[in-house]
Amino acid sequence: MKVIFGQQMTKVKQLADLISSDISMGKYKMESALPSINQLSHEYKVSRDTVFKAFIDLKERGIIDSTPGKGYFVANRQKNILLLLDEYSPFKDRLYNSFVKRLSTKYKVDLWFHQYNEALFNTILRESIGKYNKYVVMNFDNEKFSPYLYKIDSSRLLLLDFGRFDKKEFSYICQDFGESFYQAMVQLSERLQRYHKIVLYFTKESKHPKDTCRYFEQYCTDYHLNYDIVENMDELDVHYSVVYIAIRQVDVVEIIKKSRNAGLVCGMDFGLIAYNDTPAYEVIDKGITVMSIDWNKMGTMTADFILTGKSVQIYLPTEVHLRGSL
Repeated sequence: MKVIFGQQMTKVKQLADLISSDISMGKYKMESALPSINQLSHEYKVSRDTVFKAFIDLKERGIIDSTPGKGYFVANRQKNILLLLDEYSPFKDRLYNSFVKRLSTKYKVDLWFHQYNEALFNTILRESIGKYNKYVVMNFDNEKFSPYLYKIDSSRLLLLDFGRFDKKEFSYICQDFGESFYQAMVQLSERLQRYHKIVLYFTKESKHPKDTCRYFEQYCTDYHLNYDIVENMDELDVHYSVVYIAIRQVDVVEIIKKSRNAGLVCGMDFGLIAYNDTPAYEVIDKGITVMSIDWNKMGTMTADFILTGKSVQIYLPTEVHLRGSL
C-alpha cells in the first residue's frame, strides 16, 4: 500500500499518526505484536529509518512499547505493575495499601508472594518479563541475586529490601539492618541501661538479615551491657530485669504468654522491643516499643517511582516508637 504523504508534516510524523489511527480503529489489538520494521517499510513504501523513527515517536507517546529481541507491540493504556513481595505480614499490608492509594485507577497491580522460595521467585519473574510496565520486587534471599533481574530493563525495576549487592544500576528502597539498627538501639540507651541483660531472639530459620545480630553484639559490647542471642523459643524463659528483642510478631506473642505464666508484667518487670511496627503493637498491654522503618512511606515512595519514572536509591531510617513495654 503506497501512502501519499503531504507537505505539512514530516513523513515520520504522518506515518506515526497513521499507525496510531490503525491502532485506534482496532487493526492492531492491545498488547499484540506490530509488524516488523521491514514489513511496514514495504507496506507503506518508505525507508526502514522512517518506520524506526515513527516507532520511536509512538513509544514516546506511550502508544506502543518494545521488548528486546521481541520487537514492538501495542501498549496497554492501563499500566500493568508487578508487585512481588516475600510473604504477607501486617506491615506489608501497610506498604501495599499506601502504594495502591497513591496510584491512579489506570494502574493495575498484580500482587504475588514468593514465600522465600527461589524456584517460585525465578518462575514468576521469568514468566512476567515483557508483560508489565514496571516491576517492584522484594528478594528471596539476602545473599543471592537472581539472574532474571538482569533481563528486566533497569529503568522499569525497583528493588525493595535487597541485601548486600551492588545495586548501582538499579533503583532501590531498602532497610538498613545493620548500622541503622545500631543507631535505633543508641536512641534507647538510657532505658536499656536500667536492665541487667538484653536478649535478642533470632531463630536459625529466620529470613531476617544476620547483620542485625552482628550489630546487636557490637552495640552491647560498646555500651558494656550483658547480652545473649537465643535461637530456640523452648530455651527462652522470661526473667525479671531483662529486655527481650523479637523480630517476628509470633515471637512477641510467645514472650508475652511466657511472661504471664511467670507472673511478670511487661514494661514493669521486664522489657520488650519488637521489630517492624503493626497496629497490634499499639494496643497490646500498654503498647509495645518498636524499631521499624515507615512502611507507609515505603509504599508512597514506591508509587512515586511508578508515577514519575525517576530513579531512586535510598535506605530508609529505622525509627523508634517508644511505648509502655520499655
